[in-house]
Amino acid sequence: MNRRKALKLTAGVVGGTIIGSEIFLTGCVNKEKNTGLFSKVDIDLLDEVGETILPKTDRSPGAKEAKIGEFMKVIVLDCYSPKEQEVFKNGLTELKRKAFMGQSPEERFNYLAQLDKETRNLNLEDSLHFFPMLKQLTLWGYFTSEPGATKALRYNPIPGEYIGCVPYKAGDRAWATR
Repeated sequence: MNRRKALKLTAGVVGGTIIGSEIFLTGCVNKEKNTGLFSKVDIDLLDEVGETILPKTDRSPGAKEAKIGEFMKVIVLDCYSPKEQEVFKNGLTELKRKAFMGQSPEERFNYLAQLDKETRNLNLEDSLHFFPMLKQLTLWGYFTSEPGATKALRYNPIPGEYIGCVPYKAGDRAWATR
């Protein structure tokens, strides 16, 4: 093989890998998720609603510390059907319309208690309502978060043996790992 032919082949291989890798990498870009459904204000509002449902106490952190708003955003965007997303977003709009963020903690609690009372009387198998979704997501997100599982519940990071019957005294926290 002569030098000229070797240089042409080398240039072709090197050039092809550079151009080919560039084309390959443009195809590997992550697509943007639809985050337009929730703004920063919406996530802050969800944090405040979660904090009203599960407030911070001297024994446990509140839902805001568990970043409940971010959790709800992920679950609603990734797991809810378009119809459920619409119901959730409409409920969020209603909370904004009621100026939830501007209310006192007592007014917030009373408003959520009223919503809870209203939804208990509905047949939710036939229709969707915002508040049960919100309450479910708050509880799920909080008790599966690190602050909720380790500080609000009793947590043993190395569970060891199985103990089928754990003694319980009134006032004890529930177990996260048993």
